[in-house]
Amino acid sequence: MSSTVTVGISDLNAVRSPDVLVTYALGSCVGICLYDPLNRIGGLAHIMLPSSIDSGVKSDGYKFADTGITLLVKKMEQMGAKTPLLKAKIAGGAQMFASITNSSIANIGQRNVASVKNMLNRLNIPIIAEDTGDHYGRTLYFYTEDGTMKIKSVSRGEWLW
Repeated sequence: MSSTVTVGISDLNAVRSPDVLVTYALGSCVGICLYDPLNRIGGLAHIMLPSSIDSGVKSDGYKFADTGITLLVKKMEQMGAKTPLLKAKIAGGAQMFASITNSSIANIGQRNVASVKNMLNRLNIPIIAEDTGDHYGRTLYFYTEDGTMKIKSVSRGEWLW
């Protein structure tokens, strides 16, 4: 029997099959699903900001793309995942603040997605599915039994990746 593990904002977790990971409130934030298909270990990070370096904040590494993804990989390795086998699926990065004129806030979703892609590229983790951008929030479910990512949106329904 599987358990559902909730990952909060600026949070991450990793589980073994058949457990399910879920995160809510992906607006400009990005959810990063990592999966080792051989060992059936999955991880999910809900990042809020692109870079810990730009923020000047040294704590709360889960919040940032550059540190959060690295911490998730380490957590998964401690559970037996093999980094060369990891595949990524990402979702979120919406433009939720279109009416705000401050461009650094208005495009935070795009900056988050770019930072996530850059970090995954640096770690040689391929992105095999992506549902990013646009103007709506998402809930993300990640099924470690087979690596399926399900997206739900109040305004758009639900779909699988």
